[in-house]
Amino acid sequence: MNYWLLKSEPDSFSFNDLERALNKRTVWDGVRNYQARNIMRDDMQAGDLVFFYHSSCPIPGITGICRVTQTDIIDPSSLDPSSKYFDPKSSLEKPRWITIEVEAVEALPKIIPLKEMHQHEALANMVLLNRSRLSVQPVREDEWHYLLNNM
Repeated sequence: MNYWLLKSEPDSFSFNDLERALNKRTVWDGVRNYQARNIMRDDMQAGDLVFFYHSSCPIPGITGICRVTQTDIIDPSSLDPSSKYFDPKSSLEKPRWITIEVEAVEALPKIIPLKEMHQHEALANMVLLNRSRLSVQPVREDEWHYLLNNM
């Protein structure tokens, strides 16, 4: 199993929105960064666990845990002309944007704030704390367990 972190602005889609979604699942659409797309396309597998991270908000941080339920999905927003994520160069035959489906596992009892994560030496090499702009990123197993057991 691998571990990941997905960022979302809570004003656009929050962990609470995921919990309220049909079957507590959603397609993680609208990602338009090739590196993030490649992670979802090439590295993520069904069953992998994911931290759900709220960004661009008063207290950015990890709010919940979700699980990858399906991979290799053509991003539906890339094919929808009414979507702000529409890509005229993408098609069913030659999709440019591949995504995943995730399901809510559990909300954390309290948010793990980004500010607090920066204070822990055990997390010093965490991608989130070094390349925080990437919306889909790996989390090492030791970081995953540290965050759940020490924060």
